[in-house]
This record gives sequence, C-alpha cells and structure tokens, in this order.
Amino acid sequence: MNMENKKPVKMIARSKALLACVLCLLIGGSAALGGVWAVLGKNGVALLQADRLISRKFVGEDDETARREAALDAMVNALGDRWSYYLTPQEYQRLRETRKNSYIGVGITVDKGEGDGLRILAVTEDSPALEAGLQAGEIIRAVNGTQVTPETREACLTAMKGEEGTAVRLEVEDAQGACRTVEVVCREIRFQAVLWELLEGDVGLITIRNFYSGAADLVRQGVEELTDQGAKALVLDVRNNPGGYVTELTSMLDLLLPEGDIFISRSYNGREKVYTSDAAWVDLPLAVLVNGESYSAAEFLAAQLRESAGAVVVGTRTCGKGYSQNLFRLSDGSAIGLSTSRYYTGSGVSLIGVGVEPEPSVELTEEARVQLQAGELPRDQDLQLQAAIRALGLDR
Repeated sequence: MNMENKKPVKMIARSKALLACVLCLLIGGSAALGGVWAVLGKNGVALLQADRLISRKFVGEDDETARREAALDAMVNALGDRWSYYLTPQEYQRLRETRKNSYIGVGITVDKGEGDGLRILAVTEDSPALEAGLQAGEIIRAVNGTQVTPETREACLTAMKGEEGTAVRLEVEDAQGACRTVEVVCREIRFQAVLWELLEGDVGLITIRNFYSGAADLVRQGVEELTDQGAKALVLDVRNNPGGYVTELTSMLDLLLPEGDIFISRSYNGREKVYTSDAAWVDLPLAVLVNGESYSAAEFLAAQLRESAGAVVVGTRTCGKGYSQNLFRLSDGSAIGLSTSRYYTGSGVSLIGVGVEPEPSVELTEEARVQLQAGELPRDQDLQLQAAIRALGLDR
C-alpha cells in the first residue's frame, strides 16, 4: 500500500539543519566540519566529501544530475527492500498524476521493463491512443523521432504526457513486425478505477483497477447499482491491481464487511493503529479474483474478505506484500518511497512472503493473461471468473 503523507516535522527540521551545515561547509570549509559531522556522522560527511571531490577534481565529463540520481537510487536499493524505491522528478510527477486517476497524455499502459521499445499492455477507453488505432501488444519504437532505448526511455515517457493539445509522433511496430507512424494529441485522460456489470445468473462483477483517489466511492456506487438490479452475489476482480491508498482500502472493507477489526498498521516507531468496520455491510455471497500481480491493497482486500466474511478467493497466489510505504519528496523534486509500517489483517495475520493462496487455484493461459491485461478477455473464456461463479454456488 502506498500512503503519501506530508513530511514529518522532525524530518523537516533535520533537513533544514542539514542544509545549514552543508552551506557552512561550502562557505567556511573545514571550520564547519564539526557541525556537519554532528548532524550526519562520518558516513554522511564521507558522502559530501566524495561529491565535492568529484565536482572539483574529476577530469572527465560529469553529469551531476545523473550522478546524484544514481546515488539516491543506490541508497534505497541497498536497503534490500523490494518495496522501497527512488523516483526521479519526472517519475514522481507521473506517479502523482496516476494516483489522481486523471492525467494529460495519450492513454496507454506500457510494460515497465528496461529494454528497447515500449510494449503497449493496454489502451485506455475513449483516449487519443484508441482513436489513433493503437493496440495492446504493439511496440512503440520511437517518440518524436527519438528511438526508445534504456537511455531515452524516461524522456520518451515524459513526451507522451505533455501539455494538453501537444502532438506526439509515434513509430509503432505491430505483432507482424510491420511499422507505421501515427500522431496522437495529448488530452486529459480520466481513468475509470472501478467498472461493474451484472452477469448472467444475477452475479455482479466489480473490477477494481487500483485503490487510488475515488476508488472506494466508485465501489460503493457499483454495489448500489448492482444490488438495485437484483445481484444475488458479487465477484470483486483485483487481478493486475497495483494497490493504492489505505484509506480507499479500509473504506471498501467497511462497506463490504460486518462490524470488527479490518486492518492493523504497526509503524517504525512502534505505534499501532487498528481500523474497524461498522455494523452496516453488504450481506451477499462474495468472491475475489486475484493473481500474482495483485499487490498490496488488492491482495489484502482478498485476505480480509475471506477472513471476515468467508469470501471465496479464486486465481493464483498473490505477491506477498506486508509493508506500507510513505512517499517523501526531496528538495530536487525527486522522491523516496520508504517502507515505514507493517500491516496485518484484523486477526493479526501478515501476508509478508506468503500472500493469499486461492482456493480454488486456477491458471490462465499466456494468451488469456495478455487479453486480461488489455481488458479484452471474453467473460465466457475467463476460466478464473467462471470458477468463481461456480464456487459461489448460486445454482444449488
């Protein structure tokens, strides 16, 4: 789960003290070394000394920005925590936009790999990309004439999220290897975080695509509309869901579950916070669809619904995350997402390294997984969805 909080007061105070000490060191030289040492210790002073030596004495070309970003990234990676991360200023800005479920861009989701090209995983409905004929599975080879390589990847991603009205020229390779050039114009993309529909047999399907801003309100709306339409059971689909905010998660759990503890957080300073659900709840049979890409809030939703309401969980084992992150903005516009808390189900169960084991466990073919990611898997060919509907036992 990612929780973006304001920087703590103590951290702000320390940052100001650190800045003052660094300025003293730069202006006063060794006379201020004692003050810097008191704040940073010998390791911190060594980092500053190395930075100053490189800046002043390195004979080759020095990209100060690239060096600083590499150092910050290495510091976070050295923690050995796969959930903590460093973001460049551009990455941080994109993440902030994503979490609003609204951004200026062309409307595609691309593979997060680091190779050449950008593989399109999904095309957003009612987007410039869809209107231009882009399809999941195609590869963007160049953006505005710049070939997509590991070195240019960030610049190319940024170019596809320009100001509204900005034209972007894309060189695209289709599944047969044929290339074409298309032009798309950036505009506001509103990402629908939650979708719902009533399936045959009066089963309501609610697809939760993330737990960012507004997702809980949409789930509430979906539940109300589906129950008004006569839904006798609900299937919640959180496959390929990256997670999101704890507030959105707990609001959904409160809606769906009876009275009781639903989420426990234990922070780095030993403080514990227990979230509870009230007595009002959706008294319908529940099933949850999960897979290995159900992260954070997504897998927790499945775990808690099974624990508190006996929900059926169908699919494949989830990732096994049990840490929540706070996102801290740094002075240069970059940010660090740092694991600051462990979280547990209402009964105290941690998902760390374990995840949620579905029962029944149902695999999809590789072709079906690609279709699911693109939002193009037919309902009657979705083996996991069909297994969930059978497990609900409405036909008995």
